[in-house]
This record gives sequence, C-alpha cells and structure tokens, in this order.
Amino acid sequence: MLFHKIISYVFHPIVFSIIATLLYFMALPSHIPKQSEYHILILVFLATYVTPILLLVVLKGFRMIQTYHLETIQERKFPTLFMIVLFGLLGKKLLEIQALDLLAYSFIACAIALLCVYILFLLKLKTSLHTLSIAGLIGFACIVSYHYKINLLIPLMILFLLAGIISTARLKLKAHNPSEVYIGFLIGFVIQLFTYYIGINYNI
Repeated sequence: MLFHKIISYVFHPIVFSIIATLLYFMALPSHIPKQSEYHILILVFLATYVTPILLLVVLKGFRMIQTYHLETIQERKFPTLFMIVLFGLLGKKLLEIQALDLLAYSFIACAIALLCVYILFLLKLKTSLHTLSIAGLIGFACIVSYHYKINLLIPLMILFLLAGIISTARLKLKAHNPSEVYIGFLIGFVIQLFTYYIGINYNI
C-alpha cells in the first residue's frame, strides 16, 4: 500500500507538464536560445506546478475542499475549470513562439482533455487525472517522434510501463474503479493526437 501511495504522489498529475516540456527540449535540436528555454521551463513550472498547489491551499483555507486529494466530484469542479483556463492561456502564449507550436498544441490538448473531464463530472463520472496525465505525455511523445522522425521507442516503452504502474496504484488505493482509469487514459491520449492533427492541418 505504501508503494502505491508513493507512486501516486511522485507521479502526481501536476508534474507531467514540466516532464513533457523537458522531454521536448531534450529530444530536439534547439529551436530557440537556451536562455529562452529556461524561461519557458520556469513559466511552465510556475503555471502548472506552483499555481495548482497554491490554489489547493487557498481552497482548503476557505473550506471549499475537505482534503488535498479532491476525492469527490464536487471538490474537483472548480480546480478543473481553473486548470482548463490556465492550460489554454499557456498554450496560447506558446503559440506566439512559432518554433514551439507542438508544445503549444500539447498544452491546448490538456485544456481540452480537462474540459472533457468536466463534462463527465456533469454526468456524475469521475475520471482518473493520473492516467489522463501519463497518457497525455505518451501521446505527446508519439507526436514528437512522428513529427520530427526521432526514435523514441525506449522512452515510450518506459512511459507505457509507468502508465501500468500508475494505473495499478490508483486501483489498489481504491481511488478509482477500472472504467475511470481507462477513460482517463483514453481521453489523455486521443485528445493529444486530435489537437495535433487539427493544429497541423488547419494552421491554428
């Protein structure tokens, strides 16, 4: 049980955006100056890691949530809406830097995926954000590999293995049932590919 809790904390959904950004900059030849890469990494870290933590602290202080685990659908609604807007704005900002269009599409995809999650809330369905996040990273890695003709087979194998470990941890902790885990993975993966296809073919 302790192992599954550690996995859930270490691979929390909020860490995957910074991992995706690091993967993007490490896997590709430099499109922009190194200094700009550092600025973008800091921006992503502040927006997708620090800000959500501060939001949860504020919500807990105002008793809008009972725990930081956001166990109920009602507790998840406002943070999800907040992150939809945040990811959308971040994607829009990165689109202004033409060389970073794939990274921008990835963040826009995150916003769309979370919008799908919110719609499912209205149907009383709770989706696993852990599996959604790792699936989104897998989808993004597939896109980077395809778009730039880079062999990322080994990183992808590791990510798929990690997805299995994370999924198992969420099930063992009874945080989600199997359908919530599968739906999360499907949304995270498919929305990344869909957003990339629309962005590339319609020059968004």
